[in-house]
Amino acid sequence: MKITDVRVRKITNETKMKAIVSVTFDNEFVIHDIKVIEGEKGMFIAMPSRRTVNEEFKDIAHPINSQARDKMQEAIIAEYQKAAAQMSDTTTNF
Repeated sequence: MKITDVRVRKITNETKMKAIVSVTFDNEFVIHDIKVIEGEKGMFIAMPSRRTVNEEFKDIAHPINSQARDKMQEAIIAEYQKAAAQMSDTTTNF
């Protein structure tokens, strides 16, 4: 599967969660609500999840191997950094 679009839908600097994104694959399949999180070792992604009756969180959709996760994470973080830079440029121009 090829990542054909990454949309940064929300950016915030108020918490460790920096953005919420949607990723489209092959112009045919989309995953919404992927979170970009700033951790102690840098940025990483958290897949969309839901809480079970046992109060555990389970991913709704997720990559099944580390290569796929790495590819997604690289594309998402690169797009987040572009969007954050554009947002920063816009706010400093006023």
